Amino acid sequence: MLSAIPIVDLREGGPPHHAQRSALRARALRDACLGFLPRASLPLVPALDRASRRWLARSRSPYVDEIGKIATALDFSGVWLLNASYQWACTSLAVEHDGAPWILRTLDWPFLGLGRYAEVAHMHGGCGDFYSVTWPGYVGALTAMAPFRFAACVNQAPMRRRTAHRWLRPYDFAANAHAIWRSADLMPPDQLLRRTFELCRDFAAARHMLETTPVARPVIYVLAGCAANERCVIERTETDFVTRENETSAANDWVPSREGWEGRIGTRRFLTSSFADAASYSRARREALKGWNGAASAPSFDWVREPVLNPYTRLAVAMCPAAGILRVLGYDRTDALLPEPVTQICEIAPPAPTAA
Repeated sequence: MLSAIPIVDLREGGPPHHAQRSALRARALRDACLGFLPRASLPLVPALDRASRRWLARSRSPYVDEIGKIATALDFSGVWLLNASYQWACTSLAVEHDGAPWILRTLDWPFLGLGRYAEVAHMHGGCGDFYSVTWPGYVGALTAMAPFRFAACVNQAPMRRRTAHRWLRPYDFAANAHAIWRSADLMPPDQLLRRTFELCRDFAAARHMLETTPVARPVIYVLAGCAANERCVIERTETDFVTRENETSAANDWVPSREGWEGRIGTRRFLTSSFADAASYSRARREALKGWNGAASAPSFDWVREPVLNPYTRLAVAMCPAAGILRVLGYDRTDALLPEPVTQICEIAPPAPTAA
């Protein structure tokens, strides 16, 4: 039996209300995510939670009070840590079909349960309503669509490398984490995306905000509006950006690759893959989605196939702001070699016109 993805109305109360009304799902999600960590590290979660709280308080996060309310309502450790964490990998494409931009994207994380516990939140900001594919207890936005305004998603950027040997990746990972910890007054990228949906009226305003607002870590945004040619990929470092308007597919590397950066790879190959392997893994997913020649508007997910579909795939989303359409499908590991759908397709669409 495939479960339904809930659509929750958070226009009043926001994410704190979401966490309160879905406390059991929030705990199940927390346990699923922390289950990925080595058992010996679990006693460290409260300390990591406190450290995450201190960092978020120093950042430009506009949602610290919300996270505090969620942590109080749920009354278990891990809320601050999960809101300070970052997605592992994604593959995204902004493409036009019948003159309207669409975004197709997968979300790839190693954590089990992310597809099974996903929800669609109906939210409201100063510039109107929007829908965010999210989870109870989470305040940021990774994939969202504002009907008749714009749609956007977040991809993890490549890793900044100070070394070249595969065995020294843990050192670079730790050095990057330490640099983020020392930073202040920089907004988490996923929270910036939510802020964009709350404050921006159209594609142009969203693009400007995503290009210019300082962020706490490198990130890749994929953005689409409602008119023809309103689509781009924004590659961000903390204070700079490069925007691509023609090559609008993205995985987890810069296009073209840059010296001193390495495309993201799966955790299984973290210590074994070379620089060339890492670049190839990201490029293969990006080019496979770019080369898909089906209709983006089709109510199916035929485009989720290898290598876009991989052991870490947890969500697939198709969205078209010009038509006000958002479709979501949850994936998770089963007995098969690759993840399979574990939910029904959830669709947000304008009501059909009634007959005269």
